[in-house]
Amino acid sequence: MLRNDEWRWGAVAKFFHWTIALLILGNGVFGLLMDLAGSPMQKVGWMALHKSIGLTVLALFLLRVLWRGFNRPPRELPAPRWQLWAARLVHGMLYLLVAALPLSGWWFNSVRGYPLQYFKLFNLPAIAAKDTELRRLAHEVHEYLFWILLLVLLAHVGAALKHHVFDNDDVLRRMWPFARLKAGSKGDNR
Repeated sequence: MLRNDEWRWGAVAKFFHWTIALLILGNGVFGLLMDLAGSPMQKVGWMALHKSIGLTVLALFLLRVLWRGFNRPPRELPAPRWQLWAARLVHGMLYLLVAALPLSGWWFNSVRGYPLQYFKLFNLPAIAAKDTELRRLAHEVHEYLFWILLLVLLAHVGAALKHHVFDNDDVLRRMWPFARLKAGSKGDNR
């Protein structure tokens, strides 16, 4: 099932969700370990890879938003109003941060005056002029956005696990690849 149905996320939405999540986490760890490079040239190579992965996240995010525009999400499962509100808030923050993090990296790269290549295939234009006074701020914005995103992701994962382990509902099963909904729940025979 490629498209979402009334009760579950489709394969395309799941692909975007899990691929973006894994790329962000892996690239975040990679970014934090960048200083362990054995030589300046190795660090340059790692930085180029980090930037390309970030641009991939941005492209996948834009495709995900486009896909969601043409593919309605499943129904919300019954929950207290505060939980629905919290879920919407966290999802909104995730969307904002997933876009802002690679854009802030692009901005940081631009103010440093470096070319931005995508996997050595083509160059992307700078989104700001070179500005040595903004370098530190741009780096801090990029780093703080990562830590904020990590905190929001922890809330997101924590809520999903709470629903799965303690509430024993289908919130996580609806997004988990190849998972079946609980017997007796709506949509369990599809």
